[in-house]
Parts: sequence; C-alpha cells; structure tokens
Amino acid sequence: MRAQRVRDAAYRMRHHVLDMGEAQGQGYVGQALGAADMLAAVYVDQLTYRAEDPHWEGRDRFLLSTGHYAIGLYAALAEAGIIGADELDSYGSDDSRLPMSGMASYTPGMEISGGSLGHGLTVAVGMALGLRHQGSQARVINFLSDGELDEGSTWEAAMGASHHRLGNLVAMVDINALQADGPTVGVLRTEPVADKWAACGWHVQRVDGNDVDALLAAFDGISTEQPSVILCDTIIGRGVPMLEQREKAHFMRIDADEWQICRDQLTEGYRGVPA
Repeated sequence: MRAQRVRDAAYRMRHHVLDMGEAQGQGYVGQALGAADMLAAVYVDQLTYRAEDPHWEGRDRFLLSTGHYAIGLYAALAEAGIIGADELDSYGSDDSRLPMSGMASYTPGMEISGGSLGHGLTVAVGMALGLRHQGSQARVINFLSDGELDEGSTWEAAMGASHHRLGNLVAMVDINALQADGPTVGVLRTEPVADKWAACGWHVQRVDGNDVDALLAAFDGISTEQPSVILCDTIIGRGVPMLEQREKAHFMRIDADEWQICRDQLTEGYRGVPA
C-alpha cells in the first residue's frame, strides 16, 4: 500500500532522528520529527533519483532551504539508500559528512547549503528554469519553513516562478508555527498565507502535514502549468508526545535519560496507527 510505505519510512526516519540527536544531546530534533511525513512522502513516493549516483543528470532536485533541518534530511537520505544508515552515527562530529547544518559540499544528495534562510526558493526558481531550458523532465521540490515567509526574497522568487510559469517547481512549506524568536504569529504574521501564494500566481493546497494520505493526495493534485505550493501544517516533535509539549522547542535540549522514553513513545504510538 502506497501510504503505508510512506508511514513505515517516516517511522524509521524518526528513530534515526532520535539516534542522531542523542549523539549531540540537543538540536533541531523537533522540526525533523514534525517534518518526517513530508520528507518520507517526497523520498518514498515522489522523487526520481538514483541512490548510487546522486549527481545523475535526470534526477529530480530536492532543495532543503532550511539548512537546520538537515538531521531530518539525513534520515531521509539513509532511507533512500543515498547514504548508509551506519553513517548517521557520525552526525555532527568532527570530519563527518553530516554536519548539523546542511552543506552541499559535504553530503551526497544535499543539493544546496541551506541558509541564510529565504534563499532556497530563489535557487529553486533558477534550477527549474535552467532544467526547462535544457529540455529536462526533472522537477525541483523546495522545502521551506513558515519562518522563511518573513523574507522578502522568498516572495520575489515566488513572483518570478509564476512569471515564468514553472510547472516543474513544487514548494513545500512546513508550517509548525514556531521560529527562533518565538511563535510565528508573534514575530511576523503571515496569514492568510494561502491567499498570498495564490496572489503570486501559484497553485495552492493546504493540508495536515502529518497526514500521509493528505500529503499524497496533494502531490497527486499539483499543477504542471504553473508552480505549485503545498502548505503543510505540522506539529513540532510529532510522534513523541513528551516533545510535542516542550515550550522551548525550536532548539531542543533533551536530558540523557529521556532519549529512550522518546523512542518508547514513538514505537508505542506507531503500533497504535491503523494500516
């Protein structure tokens, strides 16, 4: 079953995230857990790639604009077979290919070095336009955060993508309602966010980003005549109830005795999900 394959992958990816996070004792664990269903949907169901050849010209390009979500992408790359699962143990350590913030020069399958925030969609527009000029059928999928919608460069890129009618470009926005300076609504209100993307000329869908069926339906409904955006409402720490309730969730510090509790809660919750 298509959706179950994605759910299974997201579950394994969340375990990888917890394992990597434990090595550092802290990090952007909450975002990675919250976005695991989004990343699993992309890598299991949508992306065209060759695991043995990350630079294959015919590949779809997945751009992680939010470089601090790298821990989540590493889990996806391991699930996809682009990097070995055993390499995840090196996360954040000296001489590792898996730094805490995504670096294209280090990691196979990492298309861009994420950050400063707000640059990813600009790069994605250039890539999508270039691929179209080359006659390529490849798509560009750009992962953004809701905090990046504070940046003017994001909206300039959105208008440019519409102007060029880039039907080979898909944006995914993780709307977890939190950024470094606090709740997104208090830092800079972005709602009505769907109307704003539509006003820029994008095909817009808004879904529960932790609902695999909804994510897959959204991908099935994207446009090939104009750029598409999937706005994904997610919960930071999704799958681990004790982390979903953390007040300071942007950069989590997790005590040594809590990691196994996190794993146990993740497993317990997953077993309770119907196939």
